[in-house]
Amino acid sequence: MIDQDSIWAHLDALAKPRRSLGRLESVAVRLAQTQRRIDPRTRPRHIVLFAGDHGCVADGVSAWPSAVTGLMVTAILNGSATSNALAATHDCALRLVDVGVAGGRPADAPAFFRDARIADGTASLAHGAAMTVAQFEAAWSVGEEEADRAVDAGAAVLIAGEMGIGNTTPAAALTALLTGIAAADAVGSGAGADAETVTIKKRIVAQAVGRAGAMFDEDKCAAIASVAGYEIAAMAGFYAQGARRGATVLLDGYVTTAAALIAERLAPGTVRAMIAGHRSAEPGHAASLMHLGLEAILDWGMRLGEGSGALVALPLLDAAAALLCDVARLDDIGAVRND
Repeated sequence: MIDQDSIWAHLDALAKPRRSLGRLESVAVRLAQTQRRIDPRTRPRHIVLFAGDHGCVADGVSAWPSAVTGLMVTAILNGSATSNALAATHDCALRLVDVGVAGGRPADAPAFFRDARIADGTASLAHGAAMTVAQFEAAWSVGEEEADRAVDAGAAVLIAGEMGIGNTTPAAALTALLTGIAAADAVGSGAGADAETVTIKKRIVAQAVGRAGAMFDEDKCAAIASVAGYEIAAMAGFYAQGARRGATVLLDGYVTTAAALIAERLAPGTVRAMIAGHRSAEPGHAASLMHLGLEAILDWGMRLGEGSGALVALPLLDAAAALLCDVARLDDIGAVRND
């Protein structure tokens, strides 16, 4: 395993003033650490979008109806969503996996679609457990399978994205449960919720976290499942297996980082493979990144989801890899520092 000091020594020996590329060099160090090699790869790269519905939407936690999840799934299948555009721009293979979207499935879905639906959305965490442990484990396994599929195809960098109206509610509950911050501090406006909706959301999250917290010491998997979502559980499995297989895991925003919290809790050490692509505008995201010990590459106030923030940060990983792999050393060009 390559250590941090060795990576910095390599960077300092390159044909450039020492530390002259600022944070890009820090990203390069982190990238090399995630792959445990001084010459990390960033290609091929794969993004898997996991989609699922959430029963809590019926309890007033979102500005949008659950039907929009299916509409956005259709847009992704048609190649017209933000994630499609950004993935194509950055030469990132895209796959869509339905783990819990209500409604019918397209008969003529493209090859990048997988129907792995476990149920027509979760139960509402406002009234009880969102899913059973068996359902959580099934979703986790879907994520593991997708990580194996991507790595077997040669992927060096893995991104998970999500589509699920209402999923910032379980993300907030998971963040509060797993980091210990107050439920109210974990709740934001999600996809544009007004003040009244946010108030409802805070109440529901606080109650759900209270129930989950009461069972956590006895059965942490059941506690996590009680406030999770199918796409979130699948992303957690995706991260854990991707890390186990030696890939770099590039995180997107708040919901994906909630999945990262699960992965690190249930598969300790997963965080060593992670790089945070961006810091979301959601208030709980900073706490979840701090808990994981990660510093986001970008802080641009994004909150779309779909893996979009990670895709925007992806070219910076390319730049970091190029710095490590393609720049000559000072001694190769015959230069010697005075010091």
